[in-house]
Amino acid sequence: MADWNDPRGTRQGFGASPSLNGEVVGAGGTVMDAGLRKHMLSVYNYMTSGVLLTAIVALLFVNSSFYELLYARVMTAQGVIEQPTMLGWIVIFSPLAIVFGMSFGAARLSESTLKGMFWAYVVLIGLSLSSLLKIYTGASLAATFFAASAAFGGMSLFGYTTKKDISGWGSFLIMGVIGLIVTTLLNVIFFKSVGLDMAVSAIGVLIFAGLTAWRTQMIKGEYYELRGTPWIGKAAILSALSLYISFINMFLYLLRFMGNARN
Repeated sequence: MADWNDPRGTRQGFGASPSLNGEVVGAGGTVMDAGLRKHMLSVYNYMTSGVLLTAIVALLFVNSSFYELLYARVMTAQGVIEQPTMLGWIVIFSPLAIVFGMSFGAARLSESTLKGMFWAYVVLIGLSLSSLLKIYTGASLAATFFAASAAFGGMSLFGYTTKKDISGWGSFLIMGVIGLIVTTLLNVIFFKSVGLDMAVSAIGVLIFAGLTAWRTQMIKGEYYELRGTPWIGKAAILSALSLYISFINMFLYLLRFMGNARN
């Protein structure tokens, strides 16, 4: 795991810049700080643009004639639900394939290809989440979005500014995500417990909030390792993808508490 406070930044020797509290100060000013800010701005631009594109796609698609290709209204004992069609299930699971492709194929893929895959991913998520606009009221969706944005922003700021090394959170939080997936599947198939579903949602918010802070600190460490290499552009895209995933999951888990169903 990369250390966010790069040891090379504090090394004194030929060609090295003096350091102050772990921050590099060069003869021309805080060059490394400016570079880090530029990298983080690139990451957040990708991430926020992805979230906005997802919302726009969902809004446009739910009101189009193509919506019924992915979702069918089905009457059940619990009421009318939006059930995915065969094509809908393909769209829902396609983003998972893109994530694996980007993660494991980054070394072989060009930066432009990774960008294309990122935008394809956020569009597919928009198509997948469009059914939420049929299920929940617009006011509750907006309130949940702003709550998720505030939580994400606060945790990301914490991860960026804290001097504490939180790299140890990673393995614990990833195990937590696996536990969430397993517990959710067991509840859907066997237990069907509303209480357990609420507990999973609460824990899910906490886990992805922690992942946001942890990943933000990792991005800083990756910058110090990759600056000046062709990988830095790819790293910005992959980092934006990871933060985007954390935000979307926080939003979905919060929606379990804050979402008001349409009548």
